[in-house]
Amino acid sequence: MQTLDYFQVIRRAWREFDDRHEIKGIFDVSAHVSTNQVYKISFYERQPVFAKLTEYGNFEHFKEDHVIINNLANNLEAPYENFLARSLVKRNDLFIYRYFEQEKCAWVVFYNPIKIKDKMPRRLEDKNIRKLGRELARFHKACSNVSNQLPSASKTVVTDIHRLMRNVDTGKFCGNQQQKDLIKRQCDQFLFRADKVNYSTEIETIPVFVDWNIGNFSVRGDGKFYSRWDYDWFRESTRVMDFYFFSRVVSDVGDRTVFSYKIDTLMEDRFLMFLKEYHRIYPLNESEVRLIKEAYRFFILNYVIKDGTHFFLPSYARKLQKEAYDLYIPTIDTNFNIDKLLKALKL
Repeated sequence: MQTLDYFQVIRRAWREFDDRHEIKGIFDVSAHVSTNQVYKISFYERQPVFAKLTEYGNFEHFKEDHVIINNLANNLEAPYENFLARSLVKRNDLFIYRYFEQEKCAWVVFYNPIKIKDKMPRRLEDKNIRKLGRELARFHKACSNVSNQLPSASKTVVTDIHRLMRNVDTGKFCGNQQQKDLIKRQCDQFLFRADKVNYSTEIETIPVFVDWNIGNFSVRGDGKFYSRWDYDWFRESTRVMDFYFFSRVVSDVGDRTVFSYKIDTLMEDRFLMFLKEYHRIYPLNESEVRLIKEAYRFFILNYVIKDGTHFFLPSYARKLQKEAYDLYIPTIDTNFNIDKLLKALKL
């Protein structure tokens, strides 16, 4: 299959958005971990913009996510009113260019540049961990405060898990029979646990970004959130969906160039320190704490197993999926101790 000319697609997208401004240059600024492409576009007569180009997924879901994010960005209260990078709008509608030609398709969204301050250090001191726990709690409260003002999302964790199960049943899932059986058991386990805590009726859903890698956001000198620009795994879900990546940020090992997705960081004392500070500002209930393990299970099933080969570059996808079968999934119920978290929060 012929490779898509990303630069040509971006030029077409910009001509449709505003053909008055000639492009001077297009520069690849992608992280080169995922298959998504990010470019900086310079012009002769206007300020630069950024373009995100995606080939994989569902266009309607992509559009839905970005509409919700733009609404969130416009509605967040202080001090987060300028935290999120905003997409460009044309005649009152979020502009998304949809490219389709023969067997190739892609979609492009443009962003205004966003100011960046400090990135968090690779390994945090205890005082920074406590600040981060309080800051995420305040941000989650701000997201909760505007959640009723946002468009509803059509996809949920339950619909995503059912989609994975259908892929296994219909042969769209690449894996041997042992792997298929394992995935179906894990899906059943997730749905059982979600139902046990009445996920669909009693767990609040708010906008969550899931991937809080330290390269995706910047902070002020006092540790407060300053800006965020990566939305690849955005969804509306339980707030505990954000906790796994923060457990990695505060981990004793710290940020790593070669990464994996072990559950062990959720059991570290440093994460408990983070969680207790979060709980002081925005208290969790027992059902939400019990969902932390299931949020991790969902992350592995959905983002590593179901979408991994499409989202991650091939070398990362192969490594992470092998580890998912050999390490991540087998240790979910052996290395995670819910009583440790409940005791730390006195629940």
